Amino acid sequence: MTADTAAFRHDLNVPAVYQAFIAAEGAVVATGIEPGLLHLVKLRASQINQCGFCVKMHTKEARNDGETNDRLDRLIVWRHVSDFTPREKAAFAWTEAVTTLSPTADYAPLRAELRAHFTDAEASALTAAVAMINLWNRLQVSGH
Repeated sequence: MTADTAAFRHDLNVPAVYQAFIAAEGAVVATGIEPGLLHLVKLRASQINQCGFCVKMHTKEARNDGETNDRLDRLIVWRHVSDFTPREKAAFAWTEAVTTLSPTADYAPLRAELRAHFTDAEASALTAAVAMINLWNRLQVSGH
């Protein structure tokens, strides 16, 4: 690999920015959203963004925290299976909507469904978690 084709070292090139991202990630985790749900949300966004590194990492972390292989295998088809709770499904729908931005998306029904299962503070924390994994996915994918 030549210097022109080597992956960017964002951690070395912009260390203050990178450290701020790490601090923001820590703040998101500290919001109290249950770790199992965070793993699944991060994994679903990483699948959408086709970040191989992040898919592998979040799958492993989810398993290490007790998530089942069956649920991990079916996360990609969460709408069509009964493995997930209504709370999880609301989180996945929100994750998909704010990961794959569409100019025609109607966010009002998604917010209403989210509010049926999350407080406003939890919904904001979830949104921050989705934003952070999208940021990490983009940094990682820039090195593919």
